[in-house]
Amino acid sequence: MPQIRKMKESDLDQVADIAQRAFARPWSRQGFQEALPAENAIFLVAEENGVVEGYCGMFVAVDEGEIINIAVKPEFQKQGIADRLMRAMLSEGRKRAVYRMFLEVRVSNEAAIRLYEKNGFTRQGIRKDFYKEIHEDAYVMNRIEENVRLI
Repeated sequence: MPQIRKMKESDLDQVADIAQRAFARPWSRQGFQEALPAENAIFLVAEENGVVEGYCGMFVAVDEGEIINIAVKPEFQKQGIADRLMRAMLSEGRKRAVYRMFLEVRVSNEAAIRLYEKNGFTRQGIRKDFYKEIHEDAYVMNRIEENVRLI
């Protein structure tokens, strides 16, 4: 069972490789390296025995969080890793008093949509041709954190 922990610079090669394999418009290693130390960034990995099996990232602005991506290596999918990463990210958001989280997901990515809905996200709208490289729309999904009280 992999450990969920904060991403470190030593994880970046593996994380960038996962991104390259998972997304039509992946982040580069340099992109992760520049974002990792940012105050408003939260990056988590699922790691076991030195192998990064998946990762998740979110940017926070005041009381809102945008989950920028979540990905698991194909050979480790369907083992609950994405769900564990998502639950850990929700917990990190609560620690930072994030009231609302949102994300975009390909309309054809049924597994991801099920994951997000299982974790309390609902579909709010569609961004037409959001994934231009593959000519696909995205659902905009959001989640309101009931346990966070605004000041």
